[in-house]
Amino acid sequence: MLWTAFLFLLFFTDEVCPEKNCSYQDVLSFLKLTKKNELFSMTRPVQNYKHPTYVSLEVLLYAILDVVEKEQKFIPYVWTVMRWHNEYIYWDPNHFCGIDNVSLPADTLWKPDLTIEEMTEKDKAPPSPYLTINNKGYVEVQDDMVLVSTCRMHIYQFPFDIQKCNLTFKSIIHTAKDIRLLASDNSSEATEWSREVMRTQYEWLFLNMGVTTINATDSVSQDFIVYTITMKRRSILYIVNFLLPVLFFLCLDLASFMVSDSGGEKLSFQVTVLLAVTVLQLILNEILPASSNKIPLIAVYCIGVFALMLLSLLETILVMYLMEKDSVSKDSSSDRKESSSEEFNKHVIFHNHHRDMNKWNQCGCIHDGSTGETPSELLPVAKETSHSPLSAESHDFEKELTKMLSLLLDSRTKEEKHGYWTRMAQKINTVFFIFYITTISMFFVFMYYKWNTEG
Repeated sequence: MLWTAFLFLLFFTDEVCPEKNCSYQDVLSFLKLTKKNELFSMTRPVQNYKHPTYVSLEVLLYAILDVVEKEQKFIPYVWTVMRWHNEYIYWDPNHFCGIDNVSLPADTLWKPDLTIEEMTEKDKAPPSPYLTINNKGYVEVQDDMVLVSTCRMHIYQFPFDIQKCNLTFKSIIHTAKDIRLLASDNSSEATEWSREVMRTQYEWLFLNMGVTTINATDSVSQDFIVYTITMKRRSILYIVNFLLPVLFFLCLDLASFMVSDSGGEKLSFQVTVLLAVTVLQLILNEILPASSNKIPLIAVYCIGVFALMLLSLLETILVMYLMEKDSVSKDSSSDRKESSSEEFNKHVIFHNHHRDMNKWNQCGCIHDGSTGETPSELLPVAKETSHSPLSAESHDFEKELTKMLSLLLDSRTKEEKHGYWTRMAQKINTVFFIFYITTISMFFVFMYYKWNTEG
């Protein structure tokens, strides 16, 4: 009978007690975790100070928000998970209806003072308000962060560059004697998980994330975990909006050799193209950082094209100067020819007038109204006078006129021929065009060589 009562009491106790301990408050009361008890949040949770606290860290890359080359800033959006053991926390889930984890306000317990070396601005995302503990004393904090960090940009091959930015986690004040850092994932796992949760990549293509743990060799040093984010720039927009326009301007400069040098259209056209390349260079200057150790290849490309166009412009100015020099001499000679032509015209007019006067005088001698003769009677006389000395004089005048007209035509034909300086300018233009094509080809070969050797 007593044994039966004992079993009943034992069964009743096992059934009733768990019902009394089925809330999170019961677990906290058992652990004596209250806001008034600040011991849990003030000191490192170890029973022996010689025992270091092992902190495991996991980082996932959610998004690449921005990369500012000019200021050498990298702005990622990351998700971090920290786990460590609190030696003062333990309970049996069987005594609390199977409760094996509890969420607490983040400021209730002590947390590792981890920071990121490259971070230059305070985290813009709100911190996580809670942390989680389990029955074995392991504490977990999940947090998302918008980081503004420094990143040394290597822009030698811009816009075909690949950048590597580091996020180095370490403790602020604790050494390896107090806190040891462990990476809970390796490089392949971090890369795969980051690709799965990636939301946006801005103008970049995420390649991989490397995880490197640097363990301290003595107790006064610190452990580091370095997450290296490797990304590649999407270069298609820079090709379409920058590289190709510069190349097109160079082709237009080549096409300007088909424009005549006699007018000012070629000179104004080349100046316009040169100004367009200058505007693109100003835009490039706003993108690239000024602290680069090497001159980027795209800057060499723009400077080279600019120099080629400038050389072509100078050659056009030289050619136009020579042609203008030749035209000045032509103008002086044409003035002399115009004066001689005027004298010739005056001579022709005077001779024609003299011939007409002779004709009228001769007609006056043949036809005299006072004699009373009819015109029909004077006709034979006119026929006889057709073979007079006046017709011979007219024939000589026609010969002289023909000779002077032929001389005038010959002089005009000679005017149409190019002068010495014009011929010299044409030769210079031809030689320079061949030199220009050769220089452009050598320039692009040089760019290809620099790309492959120093890239």
